[in-house]
Amino acid sequence: MHVLAIDQGTTGSTCLVLAADGRIVGRAYREITQYYPQPGWVEHDAMEIVSRTFEAAREAIANAGVTPKAVGITNQRETIVLWDRATGEPVHRAIVWQDRRTADRCRALDSSASDIQKRTGLVTDPYFSATKLEWLLGQPKLAARAQRGDLAAGTIDSFLIWHLTGGTVHATDPTNASRTMLYDIEKRAWSPELLELFGVPSSLLPDVRRSSGFFGTTTAGSIGVELPILGVAGDQQAALFGQGGWNAGGGKNTYGTGAFLLLNTGQTRPEPGDGLLTTIACDASGNPTYALEASIFVAGAAVQWLRDGLGIITNASETEEIARSVASTDGVYFVPALTGLGAPDWEPHARGTITGLTRGTTSAHLVRAALEAMAFGTVDVLSLMRAKGRVPFDRLRVDGGATSNDWLMQFQADALGVPVERPDIVETTALGAAGLAGIAGGVWKDAEAFINARRFTRFVPGDGTAAAQSGHAGWRRAVRATLSWARDRS
Repeated sequence: MHVLAIDQGTTGSTCLVLAADGRIVGRAYREITQYYPQPGWVEHDAMEIVSRTFEAAREAIANAGVTPKAVGITNQRETIVLWDRATGEPVHRAIVWQDRRTADRCRALDSSASDIQKRTGLVTDPYFSATKLEWLLGQPKLAARAQRGDLAAGTIDSFLIWHLTGGTVHATDPTNASRTMLYDIEKRAWSPELLELFGVPSSLLPDVRRSSGFFGTTTAGSIGVELPILGVAGDQQAALFGQGGWNAGGGKNTYGTGAFLLLNTGQTRPEPGDGLLTTIACDASGNPTYALEASIFVAGAAVQWLRDGLGIITNASETEEIARSVASTDGVYFVPALTGLGAPDWEPHARGTITGLTRGTTSAHLVRAALEAMAFGTVDVLSLMRAKGRVPFDRLRVDGGATSNDWLMQFQADALGVPVERPDIVETTALGAAGLAGIAGGVWKDAEAFINARRFTRFVPGDGTAAAQSGHAGWRRAVRATLSWARDRS
């Protein structure tokens, strides 16, 4: 038995056909166009997303040579689409999660920010969907059509489901709904108070269904075969599920350009704050559970800067050997606040800082310091998550490009003091969607059977633990220096 996983991301759509034994037997990818109509604005052509995704799905199924039993969908989360119910055509390009056009509106919401955070677990920021949708409905003709019930709105998963099912299903799941800034994560429902605040008619919004269950049937005209859609989750929550993080204390870190950390806190809702968001994730059956989420703005981007900005490496793969070539950073710390500091310090005025330079400092010390910064930043965030979540935490599962660096993974385990586990297949967003669908469709008996089809490389704290944890104190000193420079604006 097999599952088709649709992973619709910011830059393109990846489709995988996954076998019950964990093998990927079919794969395809299509890039999508990025539009930048004004500085700070980012848009996608939602119909291009649909057509490219359908192309990739058909190709992946053809490459696999099998007919999957079910479809799972994962997606870029906060991107919003507004479309015509009669035609399925968008009335405006999709406004992407990266878009900042509503920054002034978010600043003007200061008096409502605490209520928004209490209901949604989120900070008031253009990142989320609510002010984007409010901006779209600020056009009088669209507002009138929305009030008449002529329009539908949703995140990318909803728009794909609509078109996959021939316009018969308008639905989303709690993980995506929890990123709109319109969803009450305590009551598990759209918030009437927030809908009123942002001028969003409730008729616009999709039904919210649990992440593992029936979302309709694809038409043959969409992906070439009629299949039940049985799993849906936003990309980071899908990755957490794909890593087996469905119980309280399950955590994952995705090391990409930045780093995205999630920690499952079970049925206990933790308080947000200190740079952490409270969001909805999935338990082993695809039912809602709570999680803490945080973003580290710069992770792999620091290595890219060493390559493109300084020219001291030619490829990221070199960094492992370079890091091993020196016994330590010799007291050098690199705080890669190249675009400000994210969690847990949240200082937008911070800039990259290198401390501890001496005449003996070499490029190798700086390369190693850049890798250590990824690990130390993760320690900072997970320490705060553990304190706020009040859950046991005995391992970290990881994915993303930087995880191919064995030295970094060992250093991360040493710095954290718990094992770090890297999966054999690092496309965990797609795997999570496949798992949610496959469990509902009987491809796997349960979540444990799904994860048991995976293989993990385990890095356990070793001889370097004391040095790594001692080095963390020096890292915090370097962060304090960075914050002091940012805040001393005299």
